Amino acid sequence: MTTELSPVDRLQPVFTAQQRAHLQNLSPDVAARRAALERLAAMLDTHWHDMTAAVQRDFGVRNPFETELTELVQAKGAIREAKRALPRWCRPKKRKLSLLEFPTASAWTFPQPVGVVGIIVPWNFPIAMAVQPMIGALAAGNRVMVKMSENSLHLAELLQRVSPQFFDPNEVSFFADDGTGTLGPAFSALPFNHLFFTGSADTGRKVMASAAANLTPVTLELGGKSPAIVAKDYSAERAAERILWSKMLNSGQICTSVDHVYVPTDKVDAFVRAAKAWVRKHIPNVNNGDFTSIIDTRSFARLQDTIADAKQHGAEIVELYEGPAPTGETRVLPPKLVLKPTTAMRIMQREIFGPVLPVIAYDDINAVVAEINSRPRPLAFYVFSDDRKLQYQLVQSTISGGVGINEPVVQAGIHDLPFGGSGDSGMGHYHGHEGFLTFSKLRPVFRQGPIRALDFVLPPYSGRAAQVLSIMKKLGG
Repeated sequence: MTTELSPVDRLQPVFTAQQRAHLQNLSPDVAARRAALERLAAMLDTHWHDMTAAVQRDFGVRNPFETELTELVQAKGAIREAKRALPRWCRPKKRKLSLLEFPTASAWTFPQPVGVVGIIVPWNFPIAMAVQPMIGALAAGNRVMVKMSENSLHLAELLQRVSPQFFDPNEVSFFADDGTGTLGPAFSALPFNHLFFTGSADTGRKVMASAAANLTPVTLELGGKSPAIVAKDYSAERAAERILWSKMLNSGQICTSVDHVYVPTDKVDAFVRAAKAWVRKHIPNVNNGDFTSIIDTRSFARLQDTIADAKQHGAEIVELYEGPAPTGETRVLPPKLVLKPTTAMRIMQREIFGPVLPVIAYDDINAVVAEINSRPRPLAFYVFSDDRKLQYQLVQSTISGGVGINEPVVQAGIHDLPFGGSGDSGMGHYHGHEGFLTFSKLRPVFRQGPIRALDFVLPPYSGRAAQVLSIMKKLGG
């Protein structure tokens, strides 16, 4: 009788096996990397509907359409682009030489896999947040271990079961969190060659501290309170429609969602009316399966407490939804606006991560910029203006992970744009070429030729060596 290993006990043997496999093939060729990406695409194709069903079960309510649009279709497109670009990414690149390396030397760089990559996946887009970093890691020729969220149990069990049909465990292995709270710390304590984490800033700090013990490089994709500014020249109605779309997608459980919006004082009423009209048109009934559940009871209670705290401190809660009340234990939270929020309220102190949008009236846009810059750097910043000069000014006068102009969230799904935070919202990039570079060691190589310029500066340093140095100083090296 054999006893099945716990998730924690499985970690070390898999890590050791992947390390060994990496050392046996330090630099897989382009064909091998493409084959790995093709197997990843085949896994998505073969279990497309199984994955959407698993995600739906994990959320309680999440329309498969959203999962297909925001996760599977996006992932397939990213794989296709990576396969196409892979030969160019892997090609050695010549580098320039200085005077002392001429005339017959050469220098170049080439990317080499870092080794074994660990990926810690959040629950809000569990397929995309597992697959997108995997694309960069596999394109770079690495071995991958993936730790899924405890809130993605059905998806994690599915991936554990089906991934061996496409990948040797020495190449890719998935781990399902058993809910004991021990798998995450044990996973991040492994001496990976790179550790990739998506999640909260608080957990990110713990992951980084754990990785530091092994000098493991980390990429942290965190979050924060991503603001939007509606400029005075822009239509409040159009801004409301575009912001409400992003805020209702996945019920606002998106790290790049608009967390709060600054609206000119004389446009607030128009913004509220347009928000109500948008919800009336697009969310007539929260019980029809189109509106995603809040992921768990703890998060649902947190959002309710946050709303109650805002109301207690003087905010006006605007109910946008006018249809039938939520039925059953679905954890569906109808969308709301919060008017007159203040920094004393919980809703302005931490990331909301739900279908609740604070609207802050303003008269001076420079004061808005100063307020944004006084806060921790967000993962995204959004500008709504048709004035190109103002767009440039607002982008240049703020710092964030990414920027969306007249459209929120979409920048995070563009394959050729790097995705990553700054400061409290994270560090490092992935997607496209930047993802490939994140999981590669860019090795510099110098090759000396038969004629060696260094021979002209050997000691004694008087005479010819001094003359050569004098020439170099005049020419700037």
